[in-house]
Amino acid sequence: MTLHIFEGFTEVLLEVFSALAPLAVLFIFFQLFFLKLPIKRIVDIGIGFLLTFLGLSIFLQGVHIGFLPVGEIMGQKLGSLPNKWVLLPIGFIIGFFVVYAEPAVSVLINQVEKVSGGYIPGKILLYTLSIGVGLAIVAAFIRIFLGISLWYFIVPGYIIALIMVKFSSKTFTSIAFDSGGVATGPMTATFLLALFVGVASVTEGRDPLLDGFGMVALVALAPILSVLTLGILFGRKEKKQNAENQAQVKAHHHDR
Repeated sequence: MTLHIFEGFTEVLLEVFSALAPLAVLFIFFQLFFLKLPIKRIVDIGIGFLLTFLGLSIFLQGVHIGFLPVGEIMGQKLGSLPNKWVLLPIGFIIGFFVVYAEPAVSVLINQVEKVSGGYIPGKILLYTLSIGVGLAIVAAFIRIFLGISLWYFIVPGYIIALIMVKFSSKTFTSIAFDSGGVATGPMTATFLLALFVGVASVTEGRDPLLDGFGMVALVALAPILSVLTLGILFGRKEKKQNAENQAQVKAHHHDR
């Protein structure tokens, strides 16, 4: 059991080291010539690099021995159900809650709430992203079951997004396009991707290589549309509130 858990762990350590080493070298260069931070800060940053190295290594090893196999097995079992359409509500629930496990999503919503001074509540943004990803998973299942080309989702989706940009604020536009990248984090690209490959592999007439992939593209698109929708709703709320304030001011001057 122990040997199985650490199978391929050496390769994972080397991969993570090769990914973080250039960042460490770059930091050392800036520290020597530009930053010149005190020793205490350097020690803290060094510990941060070490924890990142260990965390990424353990996470990727967990993906290798756990998330990928269980995702593919679940996909095969769910795809073998007599009524495949029951997967739509299941897919929505999985997509809704997988966003909670994305580390980058937590960073995004905290930064948005902090920078906006609470104007954009983190909880509302999280629910918006969750609903968007849940609907993306439903759309991905429909694409597999009906054999619909990915282009029929992606091209209209981005055209709609570009149109919605005209009606949303610049703030929400920036957050929306960042959300698309944030939602396609390690949880989505490991567990869900393996799940869809598993479903496609047991669905008659479907090629796992052609139909199992493309889900990440839909997940990247859906949060953009959902956050832009939230921006339009916030814009309407602002206009309504401004109109009410102006009416109160006019009424106050009229009374005087």
